[in-house]
Amino acid sequence: MPDGTIPARFSVTPRAFAQVAEIAAREGRPGTGLRVAVLAGGCSGFQYSFQLDDAVAEDDLVLEGEGSRVMIDPVSLDLLAGAQLDWADELIGAHFTVKNPQAASGCGCGASFSLG
Repeated sequence: MPDGTIPARFSVTPRAFAQVAEIAAREGRPGTGLRVAVLAGGCSGFQYSFQLDDAVAEDDLVLEGEGSRVMIDPVSLDLLAGAQLDWADELIGAHFTVKNPQAASGCGCGASFSLG
């Protein structure tokens, strides 16, 4: 879909797409996408991972917008159903955020979460 949304799956705000493009350009890797993943660990059980990635796997969900793309593997996508990737620029720093309706609780920094 043109707005980067898969119904009830995962969405990316235009601000997050624009930031992916800016980071990739700053790193000298224009056209590189952001891989969003969920890994075991963190202070709440699961943690979000954000990495620039040139490779797209056949079974990745790929969302495109604002001249950039975001990729998510199927295992992570199960834990991100209904979630939204955004970019926050706050006094404590600028960072990607995930608004995840499946997260029962999270840590203070927002980098990890637990399921209910």
